[in-house]
Amino acid sequence: MTTFFDRRFRTRPVRYGHLPPDLAGDLAYKRFCQPDVSTRRTPDHAVLVERARFHLRNAQALRIPTTEREVQAYVFEPDGGASRGSVLVAHGWTSEASFMAVFAEQLRRAGFRVVTFDQPGHGRSAQRAASLIDCARALQQVAEALGPLRFAVAHSMGSLATLLVGEGGPPMQRATPFERYVLVSSPNEFVAITREFADELELGAAATRSFEQHVERVARRPISTFTGAKLLAATGRPALLLHSEDDTEVPFRNAEEIAAACPAARLMAVDGLGHRNILFAPPVIRAAISYLQDG
Repeated sequence: MTTFFDRRFRTRPVRYGHLPPDLAGDLAYKRFCQPDVSTRRTPDHAVLVERARFHLRNAQALRIPTTEREVQAYVFEPDGGASRGSVLVAHGWTSEASFMAVFAEQLRRAGFRVVTFDQPGHGRSAQRAASLIDCARALQQVAEALGPLRFAVAHSMGSLATLLVGEGGPPMQRATPFERYVLVSSPNEFVAITREFADELELGAAATRSFEQHVERVARRPISTFTGAKLLAATGRPALLLHSEDDTEVPFRNAEEIAAACPAARLMAVDGLGHRNILFAPPVIRAAISYLQDG
């Protein structure tokens, strides 16, 4: 059975199970924060990036200073003058803004102003390693620098960073009040991700706890509070959940769990699009645009 860290993408196995638990936990956390060595990154990543960046041609490129060093941002101005509102578009782990550019371009053509950016540790942003918290802090600062932003569209782990910003709890100092969310292939429980990563490195129970304590120290809150369902419910805002039933990286049950816990969330299931091709599927993009137009 494939997991969030798809074994197909594995290059050389890295295992820390033979090390003392505290050392193994330290090393695991450092590796967890390096998207460029993630087993989720495909071998043809550089080729895909080169192709995807072509779709940024209609965007204005900007360097935005943040507490997580400079990040590379892009602004797509809408067709036809007046904007329906501004949308923040956030990519997932090991990805970059260019992989969301087809989504952004279609939103632009529909009359929205779109802001997207390379998360810390990704793409052309300056910082080379990053945690979920780093991504959330940078996301909030980009939103404030280039806002106001009414809506948020996010993919995969970008969804958790976006919801953390919308919720505004620790370690964020304030909330960014997006009116509506479109969450594409969003995970629910962050602890499921850390546990699968721990299994990937063959960490024992003590080392896994040491690793997760690093996450909690940075986050200043229990790891159990990092769930898509709890964060979305805390925002008090509606959301459209778009998820493919054949997603092997973030299984479909994640969307079902979020929808079940959040009455204001609407789930749209698709099939045959996996975890990544969903970002380029016209029916998915049309559904997102229609949902935001109704907002």
